[in-house]
Formats: sequence, structure tokens, C-alpha cells
Amino acid sequence: MDEVKHRNRKTIVLHPMYALLAASILLPGCRSSPPLTPRQALGQHLYNVRCEHCHGENDLALKPAPPDIRGVLVRAKLPDGEPATDLEVRRIVLSGKGKMPSFAGRFTEPQMQALLAYLHSDTD
Repeated sequence: MDEVKHRNRKTIVLHPMYALLAASILLPGCRSSPPLTPRQALGQHLYNVRCEHCHGENDLALKPAPPDIRGVLVRAKLPDGEPATDLEVRRIVLSGKGKMPSFAGRFTEPQMQALLAYLHSDTD
């Protein structure tokens, strides 16, 4: 009887140790992005409504698929090798580039600023 109690006590002690070990291995790989600001959240909404169908899900089945540009302004370069700057992204959105049409007149200035703020967020 004492042996059973002793064995159960070890099991109870070992289970939390296994949980801590698993957490120490798995949690460093988990990274959550900071919450979006209200402006970034608006930008995310605009991206989802106006950009995602090409630059994400590619609902139009474009070949080749346009790059996913979420978080693109966190990087140094755009997918085409140009500098990742607000000015360059604004120019591409408003003028178009390659197969991408111009979106001039489809974004108000506050919406464009919100979209750029979202593209600056780390959305991994």
C-alpha cells in the first residue's frame, strides 16, 4: 500500500515537470504579434476587402500569384526589390504596376494612411 502511494506521489510530481519541459520547448517558438492600433485595424479591414483577393487568397487565380504583402513595410525591400517605403507603396497602389491596376480614387487619404499603417505591422 505504501508503495502504491509512493508511486502515485512520483507521478503527480513528474507530470508538472513534463508540462514545464514541454512549455519551455514549445513557447519560445510561439510569437504573438502586438495588438493592432485602431488605424492598423482599419488598414487590415481595407486590405482584407480590397487587396486580399489578389495578395492573399488569390481568388482570381492570377498566374503568377501576386505576393502576399502583409507586413511588407517591416522589411527593407518590396517583393520586386524596390525599397519598402510608404512613398513607394503609395505610388504602386495609386498608379498600379505590372498586372496590378491603379487604385487611384478608391482610397481616401485617411484610408491610405491606415493601409500603410497596417502594412507596417508585423502580422506573422
